[in-house]
Amino acid sequence: MTSRSPATISLSLILLAFLTYQAPPVLSWKKDEFRNCNQTPFCKRARSRNPFSCSLIANQVTISDDGDISAKLVPKNHDDHHQINPLILSLSIYQDGIVRLKIDEDPTLNPRKQRFQVPDVVLPQFESKKLYLQRYSKETIDGEGDASVVYLSDGYEAVLRHDPFEVYVRYKGGNSRVLSLNSNGLFDFEPLREKNEGEEWEERFRGHTDTRPYGPQSISFDVSFYDSDYVYGIPEHATSFALKPTRGPNVEESEPYRLFNLDVFEYLHDSPFGLYGSIPFMISHGKSGRTSGFFWLNAAEMQIDVLGDGWNAESGILLPSKQKRIDTFWMSEAGIVDTFFFVGPGPKDVVRQYTSVTGMPSMPQLFSIAYHQCRWNYRDEEDVEQVDSKFDEHDIPYDVLWLDIEHTDGKKYFTWDRLSFPHPEEMQRKLATKGRHMVTIVDPHIKRDDSYWLHNEATEKGYYVKDATKRDYDGWCWPGSSSYLDMLNPEIRTWWGTKFSYENYVGSTPSLYIWNDMNEPSVFNGPEVTMPRDALHLDRVEHRELHNAYGYYFHMATSDGLLKRENGKDRPFVLARAFFAGSQRYGAVWTGDNTAEWEQLRVSVPMILTLGLTGMSFSGADVGGFFGNPDTELLVRWYQLGAYYPFFRAHAHHDTKRREPWLFG
Repeated sequence: MTSRSPATISLSLILLAFLTYQAPPVLSWKKDEFRNCNQTPFCKRARSRNPFSCSLIANQVTISDDGDISAKLVPKNHDDHHQINPLILSLSIYQDGIVRLKIDEDPTLNPRKQRFQVPDVVLPQFESKKLYLQRYSKETIDGEGDASVVYLSDGYEAVLRHDPFEVYVRYKGGNSRVLSLNSNGLFDFEPLREKNEGEEWEERFRGHTDTRPYGPQSISFDVSFYDSDYVYGIPEHATSFALKPTRGPNVEESEPYRLFNLDVFEYLHDSPFGLYGSIPFMISHGKSGRTSGFFWLNAAEMQIDVLGDGWNAESGILLPSKQKRIDTFWMSEAGIVDTFFFVGPGPKDVVRQYTSVTGMPSMPQLFSIAYHQCRWNYRDEEDVEQVDSKFDEHDIPYDVLWLDIEHTDGKKYFTWDRLSFPHPEEMQRKLATKGRHMVTIVDPHIKRDDSYWLHNEATEKGYYVKDATKRDYDGWCWPGSSSYLDMLNPEIRTWWGTKFSYENYVGSTPSLYIWNDMNEPSVFNGPEVTMPRDALHLDRVEHRELHNAYGYYFHMATSDGLLKRENGKDRPFVLARAFFAGSQRYGAVWTGDNTAEWEQLRVSVPMILTLGLTGMSFSGADVGGFFGNPDTELLVRWYQLGAYYPFFRAHAHHDTKRREPWLFG
């Protein structure tokens, strides 16, 4: 049974009923639990730099054996002690107008460790679209420095300027640009190095200490979008669709847009603060109709400034330009430069180019685009049966009923509370006879309980993330003392996928699907309610380097497990809260723990539109608000809007009043 049919509607008409409502601010957000830029040393350092402080130049430019432009970035001034060893640059060209720029430390100079490069996000087949360069042309730019120029696609060229170092895409046969990196000279790359005597590397926040054994390793640079009036993307934030400037003479004091996956409940409705997921992909669009995009494949914490007009006036250096542009400033704690330039020229072209790198959204099952009924928690099988029958009694269509954490045996996943749910298979079959499905929750925290088979097996195999002392990391979440699987490791992801078989997940049936919550990961007693940055993953990768992709790997492993459960003959449905670039390949996401307020209803629209624009088209918000008790009008209006969310689910906290739709007349 399908509760929605395809429809076309003007978004402006949907919004009309909501935009006139004003709501008081949410006061329960615990702002002090999370760091701001001034409390984050790499962000504070980067923001303090002046334009054109970068002294790097590109030399030894050549065509590599891999068909790329390669070069070494070295300081022009020999007295620049910040950057001593050269950086290695590679510039690759791909079909359909895509440029990939990578910059890393020189591995032949034996750095203290290999910097982390995010695996399993770029599609394997993307490399087949690479254009192997045979030559490049040389030009003199503005009568000064040399540049290397290569063909990109019809009408476009990629340019590597040598001195000063700069990379940009331009229209062929002219100087008009599309987008550029380091045009404002803000590029900075902190190399891994030995600790100086007396130097303090540790960072402290609210009683937590980050040992930072490899010291400062941040990267920052400016990106400029030409012929641009607006920029969009870089979810997840509860803010406007077009991103507001965060720095500039006419901008109120603001934080950068933060990308750091966190468990932020009852979040503010208009804030640049980062929420549950991170997609470091930005799209620009101008009144000229031209669109371009930029993607940084980096899973460490990121902060991004959108710079308002005149942002660099205090520097005294204002470059004349015939092209209107928007400057942005990208900062990350770790990783490498692995960036993609998308030339468009239209919005659909940019999204197509981006998804050719990270993948198209998976095709959902028909039932999953219908209405979902959820609550923390439906108490027992009798409660489930009553809710199901009431939908029939009131002739309200729905397709999926959800069970939250209380359905388990002591919050041990892949189990059932046999007092409340003694016959789980029969319960699911009753729903299935009506064409309905069930979803149960399976979170990443594993209860540390010697009687729990999953914990014992993970411990024996050494599958948990380690703390800085190389012991199994022990954090606190819903079950109490918990450990977390190292999902960076493909072996562990495969092992995890086997747990969804009917043999391992006793009581599951073909009509049961999965919900991955808390996969940022959420750690109640951790710094900023998450895992310490110095925790260790496969091959000594620090958690700081992959944090934003942890939930992505968990989502991937769960989806693959459901696929294997039916030998590839059934499309998985997995909802996740945390996400990263590429998550669209594995299922749906939602906007997390919102509140029953008109402003939260309003902001759900730009949040979901932004997710769709950055590849995550299968997304939604909790109808009615997760926290609080909506009045009848708010709930009705939310259902009216929610019917047009791609993912349409009502969900509520256990402290709220019951709010199944028939209870409101």
